[in-house]
Amino acid sequence: MGNDGRRRGLSAPVFAAGLGGVTAAVVGLDVVTGTAVRLLPLLIFLPSIVSGLGTVWQTAAASVWVVLIVAGTLALYGTEPDDNLLAAGFTAVFGLVSVLGCRYRVRREEEVHRLRSAAAALQRQIVRPLPLRTGDVVVDGLYQPVEEDAMVGGDVYEVAASPYGTRMLIADVQGKGLPAIGTALAVLGAFREAAYREDTLTGVVEALESAVARHNVFATRTGEPERLVTALVLGIGQEQSVEAVNCGHIAPYVIHDGDAYQAVLGEPAVPLGLAALAMAPRRSTRFAFPDRAALLLCTDGVTEARDRRGSFYPLEERLRAWALAPPARLAETLDADLRRFTGAAQRDDVAVLTVSRATREADRTPSDSLTTV
Repeated sequence: MGNDGRRRGLSAPVFAAGLGGVTAAVVGLDVVTGTAVRLLPLLIFLPSIVSGLGTVWQTAAASVWVVLIVAGTLALYGTEPDDNLLAAGFTAVFGLVSVLGCRYRVRREEEVHRLRSAAAALQRQIVRPLPLRTGDVVVDGLYQPVEEDAMVGGDVYEVAASPYGTRMLIADVQGKGLPAIGTALAVLGAFREAAYREDTLTGVVEALESAVARHNVFATRTGEPERLVTALVLGIGQEQSVEAVNCGHIAPYVIHDGDAYQAVLGEPAVPLGLAALAMAPRRSTRFAFPDRAALLLCTDGVTEARDRRGSFYPLEERLRAWALAPPARLAETLDADLRRFTGAAQRDDVAVLTVSRATREADRTPSDSLTTV
């Protein structure tokens, strides 16, 4: 695959080596064993193999090549002209079918690529570009929806400067594709409204729960499965602590004084969409967020990434090693290290947010506004 997601086919050296190698092997075996008529027809399958791996033009070239080899070899062995013509004609027809099959495959791949790209583009439009600044914090990071594999997922985030301080959301919708993005839209819309309206953080989460429940009711009526949403909602003000409600999401990491550790939020509450099954209502908790500290929030595209041996990415260990690095470069460093660790293409959406206290300047952004830096 190229960077644009489209299959570029076999490279010229690989295509030429494969075509020549297979032909030489079959023809050489015929010459050695004296079984030309028995083994040579095996070459007619060569265009079909190329059609599953290469481009239309490579398949056509392989078809012409095989026709010439079959006709030439049979003529060299003195077969009857009618038999030679019949074999060449059958080989040509099989090659044409291979070309048509390759053309269909390429068109389907391009169609799937366009759909995936459109979904990923829609997903990028849902969330605002980073960094973002409020009167309390500066939020930076990275957001990379995946365009390959099954379909794009539903990782989302939002920052709202409310009358009650800065409120943040990071969430991961169950499943992939446009239905997951639809659920993400419902969550984001509810958060953007409730963050300004609700005077408590648990009230904001209750609004998110209601939005997911309503969306699931609509989804079941249209034949779509119900979806759950893991979410972490934070409230950050002038205090040296952060209020949090954890709905089954990854707890944030605190980076301070050259150390990094995961905040203790207690037992996480159930994901959004499951409140009716919970034994108790969701509650908020607090953890320390002193000056000159930074927070790192992420989705499971980071914590569940694996290397070639199947080992999970050691996020907390890496954060300790980078604890003295500026927060603005932390996400970029994490992204590069994650790619080296996995050694493969991205398999899941990745969302990473770094949060640091806003500079206390006279002309800083007012606490009731939000700007893109």
